[in-house]
Amino acid sequence: MANQNEKVVEKRELIILGSGPAGLAAALYAARADLDPLVLTGMILHGQAGATDIIENYPGFPEGISGPELGQLFQTQAERFGAVVEMDQAINVDLSKTPFVVETFGKKFEAKSLIITTGATHRKLNVPGEKAFAGRGVSYCGTCDGWFFKGKEIVVVGGGDSALEEGLFLTRFANSVTVIHRRDELRAGAILQNRAFSNPKMKFIWDTVVKEIMGDDTVQSVKLENVKTGEVTIHNTDGVFIFIGHDPNTDMFKGQLELDELGYVLIDKYMETTVPGVFAAGEVADPNFRQVITSAGMGAAAAIQATRYLEELEETN
Repeated sequence: MANQNEKVVEKRELIILGSGPAGLAAALYAARADLDPLVLTGMILHGQAGATDIIENYPGFPEGISGPELGQLFQTQAERFGAVVEMDQAINVDLSKTPFVVETFGKKFEAKSLIITTGATHRKLNVPGEKAFAGRGVSYCGTCDGWFFKGKEIVVVGGGDSALEEGLFLTRFANSVTVIHRRDELRAGAILQNRAFSNPKMKFIWDTVVKEIMGDDTVQSVKLENVKTGEVTIHNTDGVFIFIGHDPNTDMFKGQLELDELGYVLIDKYMETTVPGVFAAGEVADPNFRQVITSAGMGAAAAIQATRYLEELEETN
């Protein structure tokens, strides 16, 4: 007699892990190839792009489009051609044999091919107070939490595109947004820098790192250290928004796929990983560009290669 707790195995031609631009672009192309792809969304529907207030550099939307709206359009288009999108997350993957085994909280799947688009997660400062004040003044998403800081003084940690995009968004709510950057110049694009420097609510503290986040029930201040002089100061603030980069979501694949020194999945120009039949696309395999358009392009390429792989597999069998 079968164990009542044993998960029923569902067989699939192709499973896509992740529902950001890479995953849903892959789903669209795979669906149009009649592969009936299954998309397991993960915990964040539509990926990081889905939590972005406004996306201004995706072609076809000259006035820009909100992240949630673009993500839903991606999903609707993929579903129109037969992709199945399930709000579930892979918790275990076995790539040691074929078909590959994917386990979620409630189900177990066997798939002839996989496309990994699990993206990346916001990097932490790893300083005292960061974890304790998460959700009580520490945030990694301006779009999600900006409204709670109406009329407040806040700081943004970072100097890249994300830091300035989110910082500019936060000026809609906060009295002031102070950008704290470890260098003396920003890494963000020129247009964003011009907007930030010309915004009267934006201020900058250069050559400085956050050493501690302090407060009682909520954040009240940060301890700062100048990296050139060593001077330590206390800066009063109601909130700390952290945008210092990302770490790829690849823990599940360690020891199964070849990763680079930063943990990103290694792929060739065809989006192929070191395991035949397993492909990767988007930020999980891209530490360099990290754009919606490049992730979508990688996803499309991965689906085309997965289709070819499955066709060759069928011919062989």
